Amino acid sequence: VMGVGRTFAEAFGKAQYAAGEVYPTSGVAFISVREADRRHLKEIGDMLLAQGFKIVATRGTARELQNVGVTCEIVNKMREGRPNIVDMIKNEDIDLIVNTTEGEQSTRDSFEIRREALQHKTTYTTTIEGARALCKAMAYTDSEQVYCLQDLHREITEQGV
Repeated sequence: VMGVGRTFAEAFGKAQYAAGEVYPTSGVAFISVREADRRHLKEIGDMLLAQGFKIVATRGTARELQNVGVTCEIVNKMREGRPNIVDMIKNEDIDLIVNTTEGEQSTRDSFEIRREALQHKTTYTTTIEGARALCKAMAYTDSEQVYCLQDLHREITEQGV
């Protein structure tokens, strides 16, 4: 499948749509990221809020989101009792998942989260780069704008790219 667009986000969104991946455009987004990825939380959180998502996050991620002004609610990790994130996925209360991990326990939890996400057809990403691309592409996933490849080539050539 090939998606064509004037930006990466547009091309990526169209390609995903053509491949049968329909992204949610609002709902509840779950975010839990490793320490090294927390510097990107404001960007990702702001994009999700602007798209119309409510954000839920694990305690550490929620604290960092709130510190940078992104509104969110806290959800339990699997080992913190119930209801937890896996329960929410099973109940289809989660529409989008951004989950990056490091460490043995987080990786085990992530496996359970991914398994439930697959069973319930919940969109998820395991990298910040993927989250960024997904957020930007959401605006284009049902776009029917058609581009002639020759016109795009001419534009690129004229720009000297």
